[in-house]
Amino acid sequence: MPTSVLQARTRVWRPHWPCPVGTVLSPLRHGGGDPTFRRAADGAYWRGIRTPDGTATLRVLPDPAEATVTGQAWGSGAEWALEQLPRMLGADDDPTGFEPLHRPIADAWRRHRHWRIGASGLVMESLVPAIIEQKVTGQEAFAAFRALVHRFGERAPGPPSGADPSIRLWVQPSAVELRAIPSWEWLRLPVDGARSRPIQHAARVAPALERAGGETPAEFDRRLRTLPGIGVWTSAEVRARALGDPDAVSFGDYHIPANIGFVLTGEPVDDAGLAVLLEPYAGHRHRVQRLVELAGLSRPRHGPRMAPRTHLPG
Repeated sequence: MPTSVLQARTRVWRPHWPCPVGTVLSPLRHGGGDPTFRRAADGAYWRGIRTPDGTATLRVLPDPAEATVTGQAWGSGAEWALEQLPRMLGADDDPTGFEPLHRPIADAWRRHRHWRIGASGLVMESLVPAIIEQKVTGQEAFAAFRALVHRFGERAPGPPSGADPSIRLWVQPSAVELRAIPSWEWLRLPVDGARSRPIQHAARVAPALERAGGETPAEFDRRLRTLPGIGVWTSAEVRARALGDPDAVSFGDYHIPANIGFVLTGEPVDDAGLAVLLEPYAGHRHRVQRLVELAGLSRPRHGPRMAPRTHLPG
């Protein structure tokens, strides 16, 4: 169906708390140039999504004065996207029992008390960029993700004629399309074999992974990490975004243990030290990790930033 005649479906949702839409959705954006995510001048957030029912364009417009969020969606996946909207914006997240034990966390929680952990409900959507982000700088990863989407993805359905012309969304490649990408095309993105192979392994079992997203976070973690090349960091990144797991900690990250350690104790720590520090927050450890990020807290940077590689590993 031509995009000009696509009919929008609409849902007006009234959250039971003042939902900070942009803050909740921001983890689903992979870099400022993410072709599947846009923020428009009118304050609306746009996403290109591959749902279980097909592709969709989703527009999310918060109205703080009316305490509502209006979702509009186009495409065969429109109904699914609108049904998922409250969960995507954190309606299923329950911070009950979270007690900040450190002053910086208490201060961050007070400033971001309405923030909740959203869940996209889409495993492959979070897994593919997470694998691309393994062991490289954000600059490299975001550029490779953009190239993957532009080269092998597809245009999102809509928006209708008359919409902001800058809203030209894309949708990530399907599992079938990912499986068909040859090795030399991955290298051109550039994504080396240590990352492209896990993506293609995951693409071969994508339906099973999406079903596993309905299991508990612990069971999902167990199943996901049976795939070669997918470890604790990647699993945590996916659980946080797709499942809304409040306890997902990104162990193995280049910065997170040092930053959280410095914020909580004044000294950077390694993964083992981070596990000890966060043990009292069990059940809400991702909440601590994300609050540190939202507050812009980190250790001082004395050395040079991690430089992009000039060649691909063998």
